[in-house]
Amino acid sequence: MAKKEATPNMVEQFAEFKELKNIDKTTMISVLEESFRNVLAKMFGTDENLDVILNPDKGDVQIFQNLTVVPDGEVENPNLEISLSDAREDDDPDAEVGEEHTKEIFFEKFGRRAILTLRQTLQSKILDLQKEAMYAKFKELEGELVSGEVYQTWSKETLLVDSDNNELLLPKSESIPGDFFRKGETVRAVIANVDNKNNNPKITVSRTNEQFLRRLFELEVPEIHDGLINIRAVARIPGERAKIAVESYDDRIDPVGACVGVKGSRIHGIVRELRNENIDVINFTSNPSLFIQRALSPARVSSIRLDEEEKKAEVFLRPEEVSLAIGKNGLNIKLASMLTGYTIDVYRDSEESFDEDIYLDEFKDEIDEWVIDALKNIGCVTAKGVLNAKREDLIEKADLEEDTVDHVIEVLKAEFED
Repeated sequence: MAKKEATPNMVEQFAEFKELKNIDKTTMISVLEESFRNVLAKMFGTDENLDVILNPDKGDVQIFQNLTVVPDGEVENPNLEISLSDAREDDDPDAEVGEEHTKEIFFEKFGRRAILTLRQTLQSKILDLQKEAMYAKFKELEGELVSGEVYQTWSKETLLVDSDNNELLLPKSESIPGDFFRKGETVRAVIANVDNKNNNPKITVSRTNEQFLRRLFELEVPEIHDGLINIRAVARIPGERAKIAVESYDDRIDPVGACVGVKGSRIHGIVRELRNENIDVINFTSNPSLFIQRALSPARVSSIRLDEEEKKAEVFLRPEEVSLAIGKNGLNIKLASMLTGYTIDVYRDSEESFDEDIYLDEFKDEIDEWVIDALKNIGCVTAKGVLNAKREDLIEKADLEEDTVDHVIEVLKAEFED
């Protein structure tokens, strides 16, 4: 194989690889030069006196060997020295002993074995570059949504292939219960982890990760994608139920309504993707008591006692509300704890106390609605809940004036005295 025929082919192949794998031109030239030097070092014992000039645009490669001119008959190392007569015959008639002579080396002198070695070296370095580029690319995409076609399914994992033929591994533990994939089917998941052991990238994707639910909402709800609505917290028990807390940066937008869509049009697609996983969307609030109340929906909370240091909450409910708060198989209270970050304990108040208790909403004729909302925000949703709370706590936590709190207490006491 002639040098001038082989070289352009390899350069063109490498340029094509560059286009596909996003390897910059500088890196391409560096790898190509290093590959040539490795082969030359094996042939000549060293590459220190060799110059490799690459022109990837034209596909030219020139190799020059710098030799020291010595008297005829005194050449000890032909890879480092050249005789005076040979130097003068090699287009350098003015050569003198002790000078440096530059000699061009042509590929046809390398032989077939050297060219094969060069090809193998190039292929090895290209493969390493490909793996490094792949790792760097997907490491930046951790937590992002990807799609892949099912290539093969095993008992413990499923192999997906994306549009660039990159392999994505979906373990059984990261699949939603009820997931069943057929070969050729398109599957969506998030990139959960990217490892690079022994320069062999391993991309693990997940459908149970909470980020998967976030990304699906971003895809289905334009307001989330545009930043008008923010997902503040997510709690999931994959395949069973999920709770998501959202808030709006625009007062004109109802975040819950935007996420659910008209007649559930937006959330239905997400539910189907998650194998009919029920999703509760609630309004986020920085008030922990109100947040816990909303997280325990559909149960109606009577009162809450918080320990913010220990992150514990004691929740009191009417007897008929307890089962709603706990939920089927304890899912509702478990998800509420995951969503709020509080350990929630549910207590059943006595029937007698609830027979006598009244929700604050019943007092709208005598107490301003904004005052009732302020009290509900600190966990006081019934008259007994307000009367059992400390006056100082009502003033401080609800941010109410003393006169206002005294008026509320007076109205509520009068109701029970009657």
